[in-house]
Amino acid sequence: MTIKAIATNRKARFDYDFEDTFEAGMVLSGSEVKSLRAGQANLGDGYAFVRGGEVFLIGVHIAPYNYARLGGHEPERERKLLLHRHEITKIAGKLASQGSTLVPIRMYFKGGVAKVELGLGKGSRQYDKRHKIRAREEKREMERAQSRRGRVD
Repeated sequence: MTIKAIATNRKARFDYDFEDTFEAGMVLSGSEVKSLRAGQANLGDGYAFVRGGEVFLIGVHIAPYNYARLGGHEPERERKLLLHRHEITKIAGKLASQGSTLVPIRMYFKGGVAKVELGLGKGSRQYDKRHKIRAREEKREMERAQSRRGRVD
C-alpha cells in the first residue's frame, strides 16, 4: 500500500513525549478530500478528545477547495475520527490521567484513504526541551568532526 504524506506536525515531537501512537480514519466531506489531495492542511494547533465514546479532531485547518460548490466546507470544523472500540477505551483511560494529550502527528493518504496519526503523551518540560537541543547539537558536532577527520586537505 502506498502512503502519500499530506502534512506533518514536526513541532509535536519536540513539545510532547509520546508513549503510544494510533492510526485513525477521518470522516470528511468531498471538498475536504480534494483540498487534502492538493496538500492544503495544517496540523499546527490541532488536538483530539473523546466525547460520548467517539474521538474528535479539532483545530486542524483544511483550506477550502477553490472549485467547490456553495463555498465548500468550514476550514477548522470538528472532524470525527474512526478508531476501533478498544483503542477508544484505551485513549479515554489515558486522557483521564493527569496531563495526557492526544495530538495529530501527521496526515497522509494510505491506499487512497485519508488517515491521521495521533500521538498520546505528555507535554515536555522546558529542561527536557533544552536537553534534546543540546543532545542534537552534540551529535551534529560529532558528525562534523568525523567527516573532517576522514578528509585529506
